[in-house]
Amino acid sequence: MKLFTVIKNIWSIQELRERILFTLLLILVYRVGTFIVLPGVVPAALERAASNRSANDLLGLINVFTGGAFDNAAIFALGVMPYITASIIVQLLGFAIPYFQRLQTREGESGRKRLNQITRVLTVAITLVQGGGYLQLVSSIPGAISPDVPQGLFWFSNIIILTAGTIFCMWLGERITDKGIGNGISLIIMVGIIARLPQAFVFEFQKLFGDNQLLLFFVELAFFFAIVMLTILVIQGVRRIPIQFAKRMVGRTGGGLPQASARDYLPLKVNSAGVMPIIFAQALMFLPATALQYFAGADAQNMGLRTFNDIYSFGYNAVFFILIVVFTYVYTALMINPTNYAEYLKRNNGFIPGVKPGEATAAYIDTIMTRITLPGAIFLGAIGILPSIAASLGVNQQFALFFGGTTLLIMIGVALDTLQVVESYLLTKKYDGLIKSGRIQGRATQGLQIGQPQ
Repeated sequence: MKLFTVIKNIWSIQELRERILFTLLLILVYRVGTFIVLPGVVPAALERAASNRSANDLLGLINVFTGGAFDNAAIFALGVMPYITASIIVQLLGFAIPYFQRLQTREGESGRKRLNQITRVLTVAITLVQGGGYLQLVSSIPGAISPDVPQGLFWFSNIIILTAGTIFCMWLGERITDKGIGNGISLIIMVGIIARLPQAFVFEFQKLFGDNQLLLFFVELAFFFAIVMLTILVIQGVRRIPIQFAKRMVGRTGGGLPQASARDYLPLKVNSAGVMPIIFAQALMFLPATALQYFAGADAQNMGLRTFNDIYSFGYNAVFFILIVVFTYVYTALMINPTNYAEYLKRNNGFIPGVKPGEATAAYIDTIMTRITLPGAIFLGAIGILPSIAASLGVNQQFALFFGGTTLLIMIGVALDTLQVVESYLLTKKYDGLIKSGRIQGRATQGLQIGQPQ
C-alpha cells in the first residue's frame, strides 16, 4: 500500500520524526490550555449561556477559531487572534508608512527582527483591550462569576492571565515553526478549527439518522469532498506567462557558440490574495455586532444591526460577498506589482515573447492579473457565503461552517503547507513524494520562479 510506504518513509527520517513528535507535543499543550477555566468563573453558567446562544451569531464563529476555548472562558480564550490582528496591522503599515516599508524590504534579517518585536508589543496591547471586552462579556452572563471573588481582583488577575495565555500561544507557534513542522501559528489555528469538526459531524449524523435520512448524510459528505477538491484546485491554480532570456556566448571571445536562451515562466496565481480578503471582510463585519451593544433604541435600527449579527442572514452575506471581492482586488494590487516584474526581467535581460520590455511588459502583466483576479475574487466570495447556502439547504449550522468561509480556506491552506514541508524532507532523502505525479504546492509558492522548466 502506497500510504503505509509513505508513513514508513516519513518515520525512517530521524529529523522529520523528531519534528513531528515535537509539534504534536506542543499542540497537545495548547489543547489542554483550552480547557483550563479562568479563576473565579463558574463553568456551569457558561455552558448554559452557550447552549442558549444561537449558533449563527459571530460569537459562535469566534469559538470555532479558538477550538472551544472562547465558550469555556479558558486561559487561551483569545488564542492567537490578537497576534493575527497585530500581524495584519503591521503588514498594512508596510504599504503606507515608509519606515515599515524599509523594514520589510531593505533591512533584511535585522528589519524582520524589528518587525517581530513591534508585532509582539502590539499583540500585548490588543490583548489587553480585547481581554477587557471578553471579561465584560463573561460578567454579563448571570452567575458566570463566583460571588466569593472580589471584582477588582477578578478583572486585574484575569486580564493578565488572558494576555499571558495569548503570549504563550504565540510562543508555542514560534517554537513549532523553529523546531517543529510547518507554520506554528497557522497550525494552532487549524487545530482549533478541526477540534470542532468531529462534534459537527456527530450532530449532523444524529440529526439525519433520527429523521431516517442517513443517505442524505453521505450526499452532504460527497458535496463537502467536492468543495474541498475545488478549493485546492483554485488555490494551486496559476496562469503561466512564458518568458525568455537573451542568448549568451559560451567559450572564448569570438569563437564561442551561442547558448540556447533559457525558457522560464511567471506563475501568476488565480488566488494571489489567499485568505486575507475574507479575514479583512470578517473584521469589518464585526463592527455592526459591536455597535449593537450600544444601541437599544429604535426597533428598526436594532433590526438592521441584528441582521448583520446573523452570519446566515441574506443582508450579512450580500455585504460579506461584496467586501470579499473588493478586498481581493485591493490586496492583490498591494501584493503583486507588475512594474517590479518588468524591472526584474529588464535587469536580467529577460522578456515576454511578443511584448516590449519596460512599460509594455508591466501593462501586459497587469492586464492578465486583472483578468484572472476576477474569477478568483468571485470564487473567494462564493466560498465565503457557502456556509449560509449550506445552512439554508438544511445542513446543521455547526457543520455548515465547514462548507466554506475562513475555516475551510485555513484548513486546506495549512494542510497543503505542512504536506509540502513533509514532501521536501522525503525528496531530500531520495524517497518518493506524497503524490504519484507532480509536487504539492503550498500557499507560499507564488511570485517569480526563475530557473524552473516550463
